[in-house]
Amino acid sequence: MQSSISLSISSSSLAPLRSNSATDFAHFAPINLRFCGLRREALGFSSLKHSDSKRVHISAGSSSRRKVFAALSGNGSPSKFDYDLLIIGAGVGGHGAALHAVEKGLKTAIVEGDVVGGTCVNRGCVPSKALLAVSGRMRELQNEHHLKALGLQVSAAGYDRQGVADHANNLASKIRNNLTNSMKALGVDILTGVGTILGPQKVQIGSSDKIVTAKDIIIATGSVPFVPKGIEVDGKTVITSDHALKLEFVPEWIAIVGSGYIGLEFSDVYTALGSEVTFIEALDQLMPGFDPEIGKLAQRVLINPRKIDYHTGVFASKITPAKDGKPVTIELIDAKTKELKDTLEVDAALIATGRAPFTNGLGLENINVATQRGFIPVDERMRVIDANGKMVPHVYCIGDANGKMMLAHAASAQGISVVEQVTGRDHVLNHLSIPAACFTHPEISMVGLTEPQAREKAQKEGFEVSVAKTSFKANTKALAENEGEGLAKLIYRPDNGEILGVHIFGLHAADLIHEASNAIALGTRIQDIKLAVHAHPTLSEVLDELFKSAKVEAHVPSARKYTISRWRSDQQEHHNTGRNNQVFRELADVVRLVWSKIF
Repeated sequence: MQSSISLSISSSSLAPLRSNSATDFAHFAPINLRFCGLRREALGFSSLKHSDSKRVHISAGSSSRRKVFAALSGNGSPSKFDYDLLIIGAGVGGHGAALHAVEKGLKTAIVEGDVVGGTCVNRGCVPSKALLAVSGRMRELQNEHHLKALGLQVSAAGYDRQGVADHANNLASKIRNNLTNSMKALGVDILTGVGTILGPQKVQIGSSDKIVTAKDIIIATGSVPFVPKGIEVDGKTVITSDHALKLEFVPEWIAIVGSGYIGLEFSDVYTALGSEVTFIEALDQLMPGFDPEIGKLAQRVLINPRKIDYHTGVFASKITPAKDGKPVTIELIDAKTKELKDTLEVDAALIATGRAPFTNGLGLENINVATQRGFIPVDERMRVIDANGKMVPHVYCIGDANGKMMLAHAASAQGISVVEQVTGRDHVLNHLSIPAACFTHPEISMVGLTEPQAREKAQKEGFEVSVAKTSFKANTKALAENEGEGLAKLIYRPDNGEILGVHIFGLHAADLIHEASNAIALGTRIQDIKLAVHAHPTLSEVLDELFKSAKVEAHVPSARKYTISRWRSDQQEHHNTGRNNQVFRELADVVRLVWSKIF
């Protein structure tokens, strides 16, 4: 038997609205919405309070409204689409988007043609951190001077190559299973196969005839190692990071092409395990992507004292794998003149020249999208742009595939931002607030602009730039660990206290950077953050001293305009007003959803 259900909100349940509200709802009569012919359970109202007259009352409490909205837009709701959100690619970015979508009440599916976890979990940041954990321990055990300063005596350290490789593989497997189980537990459908976009809101799964539809689609297919022309990769003696993470052998001498994050981290691993390393860098200096001052200090600590030499300003124009007893041969040409400069013979070569977007075979031509150097063009809200410069409705792209910032956590942040948008809240991600880290020993981390970038921006926009620095040698915790080698650098505007960039080289730099990244994300100024309290003795005091050493002009007021009592008063006033407006906004959402699903 069908039941008739009505939805009622009376004006008496609302607090008085402020007189300057854009719309005055106080005189409205109670609103009744009758869902004829639909079961209460189908609309998700079974858990809500209702009277004998089968009239459902939605109170001003936000939890009930969220349940109604989620029930109407999420799993089990009548819809012309199979899913509210379909994500192509189950890497870190796709996983982050899927979990946030479920939290928002969206019926969600994720498509994966390989294995859950993508590059980061299976062939990137996760297994590499396992190898770097080993290299860090080996360095500690091999540093007799460091141990002696702490009063320790340790016999010669050794390692089992297969045991190290197993540690990396087991970690990747564990994290992959965790990601899979977390999505299944929350009701995310995992669809196995390559996702191909057939048209607006329509995707084919694998080579079969299985086609699914979704109101919104997110492309999150990630990237693969980039191998320049002239380099022959055999997966044994000429390898990419994908192969190196398996640690099938530790060569006596390995050339690393590229001195960015990937190259630096693998140089840390290989030298700790006994290899000699030669860097080949096309630009005139090593570590070209880092702040120059931090890069020079890092070179002095991470490269010069170790079994590492380097060639800068040269290309590896041709690399031939080892064969028939012959070593790997590398031809080096001048980056400017293209003349042959040298030929190296090494045991192995690691190609660490960056990554390329994995966007082939997605069916982008079916929605008139042309890639740019393989990257999918998007706007600041990750909405895909077609060949005519127009936005493709309901299609988004996140992570390495769009090229905005090729970091796993950036992909996740972009995915969360997209979910916010498709559920009705406009959101633009500030990429300058996203931190990056290189997990060498010691670590390097950064957020925002480098000093040259900040000075270029200042020249264009007409403001001054100041720099503050502090050393780890002044930090009690760092000295207790006998790890005083390090520097923190702050780039800022002295006229208003805006943080433009922070760069750290030293013990646990990758963890320390988040105070700065959160400050940039929240718009916190130096004159406020320098009043924050840090536990003593901790490494966090490196940042504390850094912010305190900055000189902001005396006339610049604090952003903390209100006292606590005034703040509480204002918050209560805003709460009362916003509570009323929010009720009607969310009621309107419910009405629109119900109307669209019935008619």
